[in-house]
Amino acid sequence: MTRATPAARTARAAKGAKATKVTPPRLAPVLLGELTDDPAPDLQRGERYDGVRYSRASADGLELSGTDFAECEFAGISFNETQLRGATFRDCIIAELYAPVFMAARATLRDVEFGNPRWGSAELYESGWQSVRIDGGKLDYVNLRGSRLTDVQISDCIINELDLGSCAATRVTLKNCTIGTLDLSGAKLRDFDLRGTDFRTISGLDSLSGLVVDDYQLTLLAPLLAGHLGIVVA
Repeated sequence: MTRATPAARTARAAKGAKATKVTPPRLAPVLLGELTDDPAPDLQRGERYDGVRYSRASADGLELSGTDFAECEFAGISFNETQLRGATFRDCIIAELYAPVFMAARATLRDVEFGNPRWGSAELYESGWQSVRIDGGKLDYVNLRGSRLTDVQISDCIINELDLGSCAATRVTLKNCTIGTLDLSGAKLRDFDLRGTDFRTISGLDSLSGLVVDDYQLTLLAPLLAGHLGIVVA
C-alpha cells in the first residue's frame, strides 16, 4: 500500500477546506397586509394584537408579559422598562425600537425584522429567535444566555457586550458589526458566521466549535487561544 506524501496530504486537506460550505441564515422578507393604525395604544397584558401599526408610540413601563403581537408594524416604539417577559412577536417589523432598559426574557420572536434599534441593557435570556434580522443600531449590553437562535442575521450594528452563554445558535451571521466583548461560554454553535465583524475579545474558548472566522480574525484569536491552552510563543 502506497502512503501519500506530505505534499499530497496537504493538497487534499486544502481541497477539503475549500469544499467546506457555511450555511447562511434562512430568511425571507416580512410582508405585511393591510394594517390598522393605533396612534395611542392601550396595550394590555396577555392580550393578542393582529395587523396593527404603531407609529411614534410609547409603551414605557407597561406590564405586557405574555402579550402576543402578530403581523404588526412598530415605527418608532419606546419599550423602556416595559415588562415583555414571555411575549411573542410573529411576522413583525420593528423600526427604531428605543429601550434603555429592555426586558423581554423568555420571549418568542419568529419572522421579525428590527431596524436601527437603540437598546441599553437588554435582558433577553432564555428566549427563542427564529428567522430574525437586525439591521443597524447601537446596543450596549445584550443578554441572550440560554436562548435558542435559529436563522438570525445581525448586520451593521455596534454592540458593546453580547452574552450568548449556553446558547444553541444555528445559522447565525454577524455581518459588518463591531463587538466589544462576545461571550460564548457553554454555547453550542453551528454555522455561526463571524466573518467581517470586528471584536475586541471573546470568552468561552472551549465553545468555539462551529464558529466561522476569516484569516484576520484568526490572527486575533491566536493569542487568546495560546493563553487558554498554555502555549508559550517565544
